[in-house]
Amino acid sequence: MNILDARNITKRYFVGTRQITVLDNVSLSLNEGEFVVVRGESGSGKSTLLTILSGLDRPEGGRVFIAGQDITDLREDDLAPLRNTTFGFVFQSFHLVPSLTALENVMFPAELANDMAAREKAAKLLSRVGLAERTESYPHQLSGGEKQRCAICRALINEPRIIFADEPTGNLDSANGNAVLDLLLELHRERNTTLLLVTHNPEVAGMAERVVNLHDGRIVTDGGHA
Repeated sequence: MNILDARNITKRYFVGTRQITVLDNVSLSLNEGEFVVVRGESGSGKSTLLTILSGLDRPEGGRVFIAGQDITDLREDDLAPLRNTTFGFVFQSFHLVPSLTALENVMFPAELANDMAAREKAAKLLSRVGLAERTESYPHQLSGGEKQRCAICRALINEPRIIFADEPTGNLDSANGNAVLDLLLELHRERNTTLLLVTHNPEVAGMAERVVNLHDGRIVTDGGHA
C-alpha cells in the first residue's frame, strides 16, 4: 500500500522578474515501511520536494496524498495536527528549541497531541539513544551528535508513519554521522516506519532500498541503488 503518493508536483520561485522552476512535474510514491533516499546536487530540488511532501510548503501544481488523503489544500488548522502525529522530521540543523531541555524538546510534539505519557515516553527514547544522563541539558550544552539524537527522539515520540530526514548527517563528523544514520535505520526497521531521507552522500544512498535521483527539479532515475 502507498503511504505517500505525490503526483505531478511543480514548484516555482521568482527572483525579481526571473522565474525559477525548482520542481518540474515530479511524481513519487512510497510504500509503507520503505526506506527511500532522494539524492541530487545542491539546487536540484531535494529539500523543496521534502517540504512539499511533508506539508510544510504547498506546490503550485500537483497533488500530495498521505494514506489516500489529499493534503494539498488542507487548511493549516487541519494540516498541523496531521504533521504532528503522522510525520516525524529530522533536519540538518537540528531545530531544537534553545530554551527547552533535551527532555522537554522530545516531549513537545507529544504534549501538542495531549499525550499524558509524554514525559515517560521522552525519557525512554532518550535512554534508548544513550542520552539518559543528558535529559536536563539544554541544546547549547549538547554536542552535534547528541543534538541530532535528541532530534530523532523528538521525531519518533508520536510514533509517526513517515520520517522525513533532510541531510541528517550533514552537520556531523563521520563518526557521529554514521552513528546517527545507524540509529535511524535501526528504528526504521523496528517500527516499520517509512523513511524518506534526502542526501547528496553516495555512501548514505547506498544503504537505501531505493534511490531517487533528482536533477534540475526532475526525477532522472527511480528504483535502483546509486
